[in-house]
Amino acid sequence: MEEYRIEHDSMGEVRVPADKYWGAQTERSRNNFRIGVGKETMPEEIVRAFGVLKHAAAVANHRLRPEKMNDEKYSAVIRAAEEVAEGKLMDNFPLVVWQTGSGTQSNMNANEVIAARGNEIAGKKLLHPNDDVNMSQSSNDTFPTAMHIAAVTILEDRLIPAAEALIETFKRLEEENKGVIKSGRTHLQDATPISFSQEISGWRSSLERDCELIRLSLKPLKELALGGTAVGTGLNAPAGFDREVAAAVSELTDKDFVTAKNKFHALTSKDEIVFAHGALKGLAADLMKIANDVRWLASGPRDGLSEISIPENEPGSSIMPGKVNPTQCEQVTMVAVQVMGNDAAVGMAASQGNFELNVFMPVIAYNFLQSARLLTESMTSFNLNCASGIKADREKMKHNLHNSLMLVTALNPYIGYENAAKTAKLAYREGISLREACLKLGFLSAEKFDEVFKPEEMV
Repeated sequence: MEEYRIEHDSMGEVRVPADKYWGAQTERSRNNFRIGVGKETMPEEIVRAFGVLKHAAAVANHRLRPEKMNDEKYSAVIRAAEEVAEGKLMDNFPLVVWQTGSGTQSNMNANEVIAARGNEIAGKKLLHPNDDVNMSQSSNDTFPTAMHIAAVTILEDRLIPAAEALIETFKRLEEENKGVIKSGRTHLQDATPISFSQEISGWRSSLERDCELIRLSLKPLKELALGGTAVGTGLNAPAGFDREVAAAVSELTDKDFVTAKNKFHALTSKDEIVFAHGALKGLAADLMKIANDVRWLASGPRDGLSEISIPENEPGSSIMPGKVNPTQCEQVTMVAVQVMGNDAAVGMAASQGNFELNVFMPVIAYNFLQSARLLTESMTSFNLNCASGIKADREKMKHNLHNSLMLVTALNPYIGYENAAKTAKLAYREGISLREACLKLGFLSAEKFDEVFKPEEMV
């Protein structure tokens, strides 16, 4: 039988599991919001960010309000907050995303856990979750702050490095495939020639631009709402608290956070997150295109384009022996679809700021962090298990190139567009080469055709 202890809040007494640090308000939320339990709990990145901001708030309070945040309390808070930031107390954060839209209950979850753990460290009842751990703060400025800390951290420390690793793979493939000429394709139809390295450079450049756009989104995300307290006025926070706490967050994370210039905006508008997620959607769109290109080029092995081979990672069919599928491309495209769906949720939720507060913040945080996490892990998996093993089938590329009717474009300057079109149509209709068709129509002599028709020089 589970053991309980009695905790209380402003509404009365509550039974709380004896082996957990959380208190009455967390327990009320745990009982009242049984929605997605165990599956859709508040993201770990948000919990860790709360550990950082509670530590930073204690630093600022210790400097500005030493009579309230004395040395003993300060030491207990920061030690407990460090454990939260390091992820050591994750089993004490049971609350789901589907709670109050301000994230108040998750803020109180952090306050209660840090207070209880701090008291344990101090060996006595020293800290109160509201009066001490939440000093100079409100859920209304802490949750958006946690969102920004978590977003910046995952983008800078995880997503951008994963994208850069894939970029490096494409750079290597470009170098390896210099001078390999193949048929270009537009509208899924044959087009004029392109080198395989040029095609890969398009993939690489797309990812580089995506990283550039994501970096542009970081500066607004580095503005923190902390210090605005309940409605943006800074009520109950000492003068200068916002600047001090932003400086402390910067020191703890080694990232250049600043206080938001307008706290009324910071509490109610989520446009920075919308902008940043738009950049993630742009990355998802490019990854969708790249993964589709790769699986089209690898289609076959005999009845498709089969101009490249990709690693064979697992059997592809329970009924067709020997079948191997482009599974890494498929996971990338599914992740892309999820991110695009998340973007719609983030945008809709951000539009629901009423008066002085947006009350859709947990779902915004959940979707944003899921997108960043999925894209990071998807790119890493695709890079290791697919992209790094791409190999060009140079003979197949050469065959397809010389079989392409769109090479006729090289004849435009010599016989004109309409005659070139006639040449291509005759070649296709009769199943003959462009050379044979051009000579049959009398547009060029054999010598002149051979002089001007050089596919390898068309790139």
